[in-house]
Amino acid sequence: MTSVLYDAPGPRAKRRNVILSVVFVAVLALVLWWVYKTMDDKGQLEWSLWKPFTQSEAWTTYLLPGLADTLKAAALAMVIALPLGAVLGIARMSDHRWVRGPAAVVVEFFRAIPVLLLMLFANEFFARSTDVSSADRPLYAVVTGLVLYNASVLAEVVRAGILSLPKGQSEAAQAIGLRKSQVMGSILLPQAVTVMLPAIVSQLVVIVKDTALGGVMLGFTELLNSRGTLAANYANVVQSFIVVAIIYIVLNFLLTSFASWLEGRLRRSKRSTGAVLGVDDVDELNAGEVGGTFATGAEK
Repeated sequence: MTSVLYDAPGPRAKRRNVILSVVFVAVLALVLWWVYKTMDDKGQLEWSLWKPFTQSEAWTTYLLPGLADTLKAAALAMVIALPLGAVLGIARMSDHRWVRGPAAVVVEFFRAIPVLLLMLFANEFFARSTDVSSADRPLYAVVTGLVLYNASVLAEVVRAGILSLPKGQSEAAQAIGLRKSQVMGSILLPQAVTVMLPAIVSQLVVIVKDTALGGVMLGFTELLNSRGTLAANYANVVQSFIVVAIIYIVLNFLLTSFASWLEGRLRRSKRSTGAVLGVDDVDELNAGEVGGTFATGAEK
């Protein structure tokens, strides 16, 4: 039996797949055993090194405040970068050269600069040209760098998502007299959101992870920076790295899970063609149709 996308595997292919699966599981088990054995030989599995994470002090003093700053910087960057990226992406598609040209320059310029360099430049700018306090300057610099870089990337995501739609969508909307702004806001963007959502979520995950750059270079007290202070006090460098990595994995998993739920909801809503009828409504309609048919037959 064949599928539309591929041929169903035969007996030989099935045996090969089973063998490859067994080999992969065996190699993975050997790697995990090697990691466990190495850490055990180096004394990294001693309970004294993991015990601080079972106490409230390690969390309330170091990890949770750092996590709060990470979420704060990431949330601010997302809230600003998403609409700014949408505006830049739409501006790049403008029919007016004086709008399209500057938008293209801004997008290409900030996409080409590493986000760390943008953070360092923003930190110097706020230090020398503004009255931002030294305590708030790292947060401002991190958010500014994340916004400039990710808004430029999101602009290309928006532009690609809109251009991926069939041209007949805009042509049909213009044929019934809709203005360009109405076509973009009512026709193209709502359809492109589902197409763009996976790429947008991927970029939001990058925003969460890139907050760590501010902790390394600017002294921003985010999660990874707080981990360094915790490790210095408890002498558990490897253990703190593992715990922080798990926290990042959980954060990104929650973000992607929410995006998957939202994407599924959007797709289901687009498949809907109107109000949902219940069983009683259907029976009533059928009864009316039958009655109307009998009445018509009687009149004839």
